[in-house]
Amino acid sequence: MAKKTAQAPSETFTGFTPYEIKKGEDYMSAEMLQHFKDLLLDWKQELMEEVDRTMHHMQEDAANYADPSDRATQEEEFSLELRTRDRERKLIKKIDKTIDRIDKDDYGFCDQCGVEIGIRRLEARPTATLCIDCKTLAEIRERQTGI
Repeated sequence: MAKKTAQAPSETFTGFTPYEIKKGEDYMSAEMLQHFKDLLLDWKQELMEEVDRTMHHMQEDAANYADPSDRATQEEEFSLELRTRDRERKLIKKIDKTIDRIDKDDYGFCDQCGVEIGIRRLEARPTATLCIDCKTLAEIRERQTGI
């Protein structure tokens, strides 16, 4: 039995064009918001397609192997894929919440200090809710307290 490896969840998306800021353009203008909404919708679509591929793969490759080692290998492979898909399911929920924030015109600003998160950071992580400084402090606190 050929062993296939489960892919890591799509923490990033593919095939997007970085936003070109126009001279004098306000932060989180209608065009910027639409750019990020389109990015998020494309990312969500990629994740949903991956879920469909996994479902079909598991249905097609499900076999009742006589050899216990082959059966265990298949079960482990399916377990890894399901764990990955569960992470992606949680990411889809986060994407939906972010799209809702865009619709409510509450996107692009840090939840803790209220400053602009920044276009490039949001392109790297469109679901970010903290500016880089607040995120760094949160990670330091997390390491120190273990929470």
